[in-house]
Amino acid sequence: MKAVLIDEFGGPEVMRVGEIDTPEPKANEVLIKVVATSINRPDLVQRVGNYPAPAGDSEILGLEVAGTIAAIGSDVADWKVGDRVMALVGGGGYAEYAVAYSNHLMPIPDSMSYEEAACVNESYITAFLNVFMIGGLEDGQTAIIHGGGGGVNTAAIQLAKALTPNAKLIVTANPTKMERVKELGVDLVIDYTQTPDFTGEIKEFTKKKGVDVILDHVGAKYLKPNMNSLGYKGKLVIIGIISGIKAELNLALMMVKRQQIIGSVLRSRPVAEKGDIIAEFTRRALPKFADRSIVPIIEKVFPLDEVVGAHQMMEQDQHFGKIVMKIAAD
Repeated sequence: MKAVLIDEFGGPEVMRVGEIDTPEPKANEVLIKVVATSINRPDLVQRVGNYPAPAGDSEILGLEVAGTIAAIGSDVADWKVGDRVMALVGGGGYAEYAVAYSNHLMPIPDSMSYEEAACVNESYITAFLNVFMIGGLEDGQTAIIHGGGGGVNTAAIQLAKALTPNAKLIVTANPTKMERVKELGVDLVIDYTQTPDFTGEIKEFTKKKGVDVILDHVGAKYLKPNMNSLGYKGKLVIIGIISGIKAELNLALMMVKRQQIIGSVLRSRPVAEKGDIIAEFTRRALPKFADRSIVPIIEKVFPLDEVVGAHQMMEQDQHFGKIVMKIAAD
């Protein structure tokens, strides 16, 4: 099969399309003929050598796929060859075929294209896990979502609007993406290039109450303003550390306000745990995709042989929503 291969770590130019053996599904896995996959920021981190695949998973880039089942393992009973599915994978998405655990699959609703389905499993499940299952956002509460133009962040906005329509959403974004963020229906957009310490705007907007949930991928630089912006019993969920890993923390404030700081990753969780997360997402969120309450935002679809350009677009932060890669014809 064709796949994106890497002979050495480095920039986008280290990737090439080559031939590799088609994987075979184990007893509890299925083999998917991939129609589309998507580019996620962890792919870029893995490409430079800083985010290896979990033991036993493919070292090929790609964390989510959409396509049809080509073969099933001996223990798989809930799926059949030919089913349209989207799947979370530990690796292997940038290829014509990928294997996935049977409990990491979701059916593609008839209303969704393969390109749209390729956007769901990494970004939307990450957002759902951290905003709702961990952060516990409820209708009527207030949340901050940092970096409003990326795939996880736009997913978090869409999910919050669909699942908690009365929640107040505050989003930080760069000025080139603020208007598009506003079009998603958020309540306040903050230009983070002009307001690196957003505490004042948050206190004014919330009438000094603070927010209930913060989804953050920035890390050290935002720790102080995040904690100052959290309200009583608020939760800060950290899913990235692009600004660094060390910062000072006011423990007294955290204790008095009974705040929580929670670190979270999806890829390295046990197979069964990821299956439980996907099952909850399927129950609660997938119907919103089926009825088109949520439509994945796609910036551009690249063919497989333009994978270098797809990574360059993400590195240069030129996208809003998701970057998709088409592997095969529908």
